[in-house]
Amino acid sequence: MNDPLWQQYFDYLVNLVTLNMPNSWVISPGTPAFELVLIYLPRTMWLGFWSVLIALFVGIPLGFYAGLRPNTIGDYLASFGGIVWRAMPNFWLAVIFVSILAQSNKVLGFEWSSLLVETNIVTPPSLAFLAHPLESLTNPGEAFTEFLKATKQVAPAALVLGSSSMGNEMRIGRTAVLETINSNYVETARAKGLSERSIVWKHVFRNALIPLIPIITSEAFILISGSVLVELVFAINGMGYLFFQASVQGDLPLVGALMYISIVLLVSVNILQDILYTVVDPRVGIDQN
Repeated sequence: MNDPLWQQYFDYLVNLVTLNMPNSWVISPGTPAFELVLIYLPRTMWLGFWSVLIALFVGIPLGFYAGLRPNTIGDYLASFGGIVWRAMPNFWLAVIFVSILAQSNKVLGFEWSSLLVETNIVTPPSLAFLAHPLESLTNPGEAFTEFLKATKQVAPAALVLGSSSMGNEMRIGRTAVLETINSNYVETARAKGLSERSIVWKHVFRNALIPLIPIITSEAFILISGSVLVELVFAINGMGYLFFQASVQGDLPLVGALMYISIVLLVSVNILQDILYTVVDPRVGIDQN
């Protein structure tokens, strides 16, 4: 504190870049904020990973299916389902899921906590298998069981967290396909005698992905960074939960560290977005002149 303000600020920035973050004041006094991040971040990343997969591999295919078959029963069902999923608040849907799973024997006809592997309905995911990846080679059976257990523990939360993104991507994907399939180059491809499958995969699918890239990347950041309410309802105890507790209890060093990590994630997602543009759209690239 005896150094000039500019020197203090410069040292603070250097410590952030080198991940030499200050100690927590309240949550865990004396513990470096980075150590707390290493404890809570994997849970949020695991939840975000499955949330992104659900949004991508359910929302986009349904949107493309509806766009390729407009004004059919399948289109109406997919569009209506996307609107409903998009409209339901995450915290409300999370509470509904917990209530259903708690009474799964009566509602679904089977006991959720005993399905495949024994787990609790609301609990932090057990990610011990990620800390020892070599054990998957020496003891693959136990490693797969732990993987299945960790996946099941975040499955309901991932479905809730990815549901709004799933509906949004489905709606925008449908619109993008409808706009692309009526383009002049698609009509030209049909006139050349290309098969419908070739037209869809080589012309429609790739070009319809272009308007989806900013939607996917922006929502991927939200999903990976975590959701406070969803993590609280399902007791995931990830970054969202840690940020909430640090904010409520006034743990300023920890809040600053978490904000910095969120900014790094956001910048990384924006860079990934630019890279994806060049991969999907060959017209976008680095000027060589």
